[in-house]
Amino acid sequence: MQEQTLKKLIFIYNANAGKHNALFDAAQKILSPTTYDCNLCDITFGLFKENKTWKKYRKASITKMEFLHKDEYTKMYASKFGYKITFPSVLAETDYALEVFINTDELNSLEKAEDLMQLIEKRLN
Repeated sequence: MQEQTLKKLIFIYNANAGKHNALFDAAQKILSPTTYDCNLCDITFGLFKENKTWKKYRKASITKMEFLHKDEYTKMYASKFGYKITFPSVLAETDYALEVFINTDELNSLEKAEDLMQLIEKRLN
């Protein structure tokens, strides 16, 4: 990332917002976990609540974080981001741009919340 001031990290889930979608996602995690397509969801959330380790890290972090579903991101940011991204992704918002901070392949290779936390800290420092 260029030497710019980081304003926040934007985490974008490969899922749409809403209770109906949340119930569908939970059912898919239970009934067909290999077809569930959001590793960011898997490592930061259990079936119904946020992963405790991740939640503690998130709350203690001095880095501002925003969490969006892909439909929410599209409404809020798509026109500001010059090229198409894949989901899930983590973007870094700076004074001048949005940049990919952690791409889909990297997120999909992580196995647990601790892996994500280590990667974030490595990239921030």
